[in-house]
Order: sequence, then C-alpha cells, then structure tokens
Amino acid sequence: MKNLSRLLFVTVLLVSFSTSNAQDKNNPWALSFGINAVDLYPVGEDAPRGDYFDEFFNATDHWNVFPSVSRIGVSRYLSDGFTLNVGGSVNKISKLGSIDVPGGESIQVNADDLSYYALDAAVTYSFMSTIKSKTIDPFLGVGGGYTWVDNIGAGTLNGTLGVKYWFNEKLGLEAQTSYKHSFEDYLPKHWQHSVGVIFKFGGTDTDNDGIYDQDDACPEEAGLEIFNGCPDSDNDGIQDSKDDCPNTPGLAEFNGCPDSDGDGVMDKDDKCVSVAGLKALMGCPDADGDGVADGNDTCPNEAGPVANNGCPWADTDGDTVLDKDDKCPNEAGEVALDGCPRQAPSKAEMDILNEYAKTILFNTGKASVKDESENVLMNITAILKEYPNSKFHIDGHTDSVGAKTSNQLLSERRANTVRDFLIANGIAADRLDTRGFGEDNPIEDNKTRNGRKNNRRVEVVLIPKN
Repeated sequence: MKNLSRLLFVTVLLVSFSTSNAQDKNNPWALSFGINAVDLYPVGEDAPRGDYFDEFFNATDHWNVFPSVSRIGVSRYLSDGFTLNVGGSVNKISKLGSIDVPGGESIQVNADDLSYYALDAAVTYSFMSTIKSKTIDPFLGVGGGYTWVDNIGAGTLNGTLGVKYWFNEKLGLEAQTSYKHSFEDYLPKHWQHSVGVIFKFGGTDTDNDGIYDQDDACPEEAGLEIFNGCPDSDNDGIQDSKDDCPNTPGLAEFNGCPDSDGDGVMDKDDKCVSVAGLKALMGCPDADGDGVADGNDTCPNEAGPVANNGCPWADTDGDTVLDKDDKCPNEAGEVALDGCPRQAPSKAEMDILNEYAKTILFNTGKASVKDESENVLMNITAILKEYPNSKFHIDGHTDSVGAKTSNQLLSERRANTVRDFLIANGIAADRLDTRGFGEDNPIEDNKTRNGRKNNRRVEVVLIPKN
C-alpha cells in the first residue's frame, strides 16, 4: 500500500499542474478510473509462458483481474493529436501461465497472490481526426514505467493500443492494452489490459455561450459560434461590432441596416421607404420607366420625357417620329426621311427583289415551299416593308409535269402560299394580290430536272400607281 499511496500522490500532483495546451482543444485535462487485468502468458517465452498472442483473450485461465477500481490515470493534451498520459495500477498475481502434460491436457501454474503495483507514463497519438469521427477515438502510445511484483521492482518499456468512445464532450469509455517489456530478468514480461471511464475537464466559458474562452473573441459577452463567440443582437447574421444598426435587423450589403421595401436603398436614404423604387430616384418608384418618379410624373403609367413631365409627345402615325418633328404626321414613315415613307422601289431594287423570288423552291406537285427557301421569303418581306405605300402582284408558275389544268390551279395556290407568308410576317394584305400562270411562262427547259425545279417559282411584280 505504500507504493499505491505514492502513486496517488503523483496523480494528484499532475492534476494540479497546468502548462500545456487543451486535451481536446478546449478541455486540457482528463481523468480515468477503471479496472485492470495482468496476463503473463502470451509473451513468447518458455513454459509456463506461451507464444506471442497465444490464447490472448483467454481471460479465464490467464488474466489476473483485481475485483475493484484498480487503475487511475491522468492525461494532458500536448498538440497535434499527441497526449501525455500518466497512470497507476494495483493488482494481485495468482496466475503465472500454464504447461502442457501428456494426454493433451494443460495445467495452470499459480502463485500465492503476489502484490502488483505499476506506475507508467506514455505519449499517445489519437487517430480521431484521421478517421473523421466525433465519438470513436483510437490511439497508439509508447512510453515506460516501473512495476513492482511482491515488492521487487524493475523498469519497463511499454507499447499501448487503445480506443475511447465519447458519449458527449466530456464523458467517455476507455479500453486499452499495453505490452510491458522488462529490463530485468526477475520481472517477467507481461500484458496489462484495462477498461474504465474517462472524464475531460479544464475548459473555461465565462459568458456561458458554449464557446470556451480560448476560442471566444468576446469571452465576457455571450455570442454565437459562427462569430467566434461575439453577439448578433438583432439576429440578422451580422455581428454587433460590424453592424451599423445592431438593434435593427438589416442586410450585409448595408452593414446591418434595413431596407424595408427591398429596393436596394437603405431606409435612411429612401424617400419612399414603404414602396419599392429605384436607386437613381432615391428609392421611389417609376412605373412607366421614363426616369420620372411617379410622384412627379403627370402620366405615371405612360412613359414620357422629363421635359414633358413624364408624358409622351404625340406620334399620330406611330412611326416613332414625333408629330412636332414629322413632315408626314399622318403617314407612317422613316426617321431618316423625317417621318415620311419611302417611295416605290426602283427598277434596280425590283431586279434584286425578283432575283430572290426566283429562288423560292416548291415541292413537286405541291404548293408547299421547301424549307431552304424560308430565308428567301424573309428577305423579300424585309424589302417590301421598306415601301409601305407600294403594292405588288404575286405571280405563281409551275413546271410542265402533269395536266395543264392542274398546273394552273397549282400556280395559283403557290402564289397564295407566298402571299400568306408575307402577310403573316407583317405585310398588309391590301398591298398584295395573286395571279397564277400555270406552265405557260417557263424560264428554263422543262425537259431537264433542274429546269423543272427552277420553273416551280413565284415572281413579285410592282403594281404601278394610277
């Protein structure tokens, strides 16, 4: 018992000494209490010992277990997963091993309850972060100690393997096994197993916000983990020290100040704080988007220039040339012509128009236009739009395949197909009429395939003004 008293004294002394970093970053110390078992058999020596790891888990025949709390340990975190551990244990040795006898039986070799005391120290490394677990904490350790058996002692070199399971931040279960290699022949090599509870302590949280002082940027003021322990009084996600309006929820872009109507203008700068508006108009709305705030806009729902108090200038013919600048105010025209429309196309422009028209291709025997001709029709549409006061004949032609009567009807349908396309794309219906000429006016020989293809066509003819 004299050696056990020394062990407990050293343990208490270590608990009262604090110079290192945290046990698990926040709790610098840990105490463990449990039971231990000593096994002298599977150590690779002659009988009554056995080979290494032989019957390693044969607790019944080989383990010497002390039937009460028989091991106490204290540990101190160093850094980067390394921990310094000191522990002491007591036990009684009654099982030394076993020997085989003829007949295949094994006889246990006993001792007369030899006293066992051990004081050990080790540095262990935790693999908890390696396996990315928050509860399972495997570790390896190496160290040394001094063991007394029947009051005869010797130093040992120890290797330790163990695991801890943490129920919460401070309480856990620890199990470990150590191989102890003696430096003296009179002390046998042996295994020592232990299991017990472990309790971490030593962290300080002055403001009780769940963040330890060493990690708390505001240790005397309760705060949030996301802000390293500093407060966010208005819960707007901006800590008070960076919040220009710490007691009113606001937005990060305004350093924590509010924008009640969500228009991107802070309330203190917003002339229309309850109605969403534009930054350029100090937060006031502009329903018609003319740059005049609704409160100052004579026509708030109709865009107009600032010079006319937000109301539009008149444009009777809708050609985007205002009446005050339009030389033809009642007739839609072009800006380049001061609001007047273009006159009829020239002969050169009609030639261009018909070069396009000749390339409109139809499927044989049908009024449908081939897909590759759609771009041609769009080009014709664009030219006709330049001359809104001109009218045109749409003339249809066919090849000579089939009956002449059928071709006549087909040419009329083809002309109507083109006319329908032009109307659908913005050409006024009263500007277009259609004519069908059947197979009467070929432009190439109908005896060739290519000739027949080109004869299936439409031509655009300018209707002279009276």
